[in-house]
Amino acid sequence: MLTDVAGLAVGHWTEAVAQTGCTVVLVPEGAVAAGEVRGGAASTRGFSALVPGRGSGRLDAVVMAGGSAFGLAACDGVVDWLEEQGRGYPTSGGRIPIVAGMILYDLKVGDPTVRPTAASGRAACASATAGPVLTGRVGAGTGCSIDKWRGEEHRRPGGIGAATVRHGDLVVSALIACNAWGGLRDGSDHPPIDLVPSPVEHTTIGVVATNAALDKVGCFVVAQQSHDGLARALDPVHTTADGDALVVIAAGAVPALVTTVGTLAARAVETAIRAACA
Repeated sequence: MLTDVAGLAVGHWTEAVAQTGCTVVLVPEGAVAAGEVRGGAASTRGFSALVPGRGSGRLDAVVMAGGSAFGLAACDGVVDWLEEQGRGYPTSGGRIPIVAGMILYDLKVGDPTVRPTAASGRAACASATAGPVLTGRVGAGTGCSIDKWRGEEHRRPGGIGAATVRHGDLVVSALIACNAWGGLRDGSDHPPIDLVPSPVEHTTIGVVATNAALDKVGCFVVAQQSHDGLARALDPVHTTADGDALVVIAAGAVPALVTTVGTLAARAVETAIRAACA
C-alpha cells in the first residue's frame, strides 16, 4: 500500500455504473516531489512545478482521474478541500494548494458523459485514509483496460494496483492505474512492431512514495527509474498513444542512495501494474 509510507493518505471516488473514477493522494507537510511524463498522449495539471529548478518542491496532493481531459476538473475540488484545511504554499494573499493531476482515457467504457468533477475530487479527499487502500476496479482504475493492441473485442480489464518493496528501514511503494494500449509482458507474445495505436486513448499513471530523504533532483531521478517498471511489465509501452506519467514523493528522513531508491521503485511499479491487471 502507498500508505505504508507514513504520512500519506489515499482516497477514491468511484462511479461503478459509468465505469470511471478518481483517486487522490494527500501528501504530508515537508515532503518533496518530482515527476516525469513519457509517451505522446499525456494530459496533466501542475506538472511544471514538479520539474527540478521550478517551484518550491512542495506538493499537497496528487490526483489520478478517468474521464480523459475532462477528469482534470477533479483537481479543482481537491484544491478547494485543501484550502479549507489550511494547506498550501504560503503567500501574501493566502495559502495556495499545490496539486498535480494526471488523467487516463476511459470514455470507451460505461457512460462517456459521466466524468470525475470537482465534487468527485472533494469526495475522494473526504474518504482518504492512512490505512489499507482498496485496489482493483476502483477510483482511477474503475474504467481501465489493457491489451487494446489486440482489438477492442480482446481488451482485458486493467485497474489500480499497489506494491511495497523494503530494504532495511527503507520503504518504497507504488500505486498505479493501468490503462495501457499494451499488455502484460510475459516473454512469449509480442505485439507486431508495425501496429498503429488508436490515438490518445491509453495511459498508465501512478504515484511512487518513499520514506527516504531525497531532494527534488533525487525524486526526479527516481521518477525516471520508476518508468523502467512500466517497461518491464507492459509491451509495448510509452507509445505515441500512451500518456504515461509518474509522480515520486519523498516523505521521510531515512538516508538512502538515489540509485537504491530508484531500483526499488522500478520493482514496486512493475509489481503494482501486474497486480492491477491480475
